[in-house]
Amino acid sequence: MNKNTDLGLLILRIAVGALMLLHGIAKLGDVSFIEGMLSAKGLPSILAYGVYITEIVAPLLILAGYRTRIAAGVYVFGTLFAFFLVHTADLFTLNENGGWQVELLGLYLFGALTLFFTGGGKMAVSSSNTWD
Repeated sequence: MNKNTDLGLLILRIAVGALMLLHGIAKLGDVSFIEGMLSAKGLPSILAYGVYITEIVAPLLILAGYRTRIAAGVYVFGTLFAFFLVHTADLFTLNENGGWQVELLGLYLFGALTLFFTGGGKMAVSSSNTWD
């Protein structure tokens, strides 16, 4: 059976991009809860607007396959920021079903990390640049 790596990368880009994009859309117009969390940690509340870059712009670039590796790097940064801002206490805990408490965020992180190392594949808007 022939491998179709490019189709696999397209499916991964759609999954990682679309699912995080929904989180970003839900935050449009109101990041006050993020500002509160940042202030509580002693960080500038203006950083809350970075959520639009990591949860809307980066996923859109990933979906399109334009500069996928850069967008995936930004996405990874956003997921790590979420881990340490919100989910630090959950990193080593299991949920009531025996799964990792933050498994969804973990899947986002490792999916984006995979795209960072592989690029978006040939089924992308741009595939000839080093950062694609």
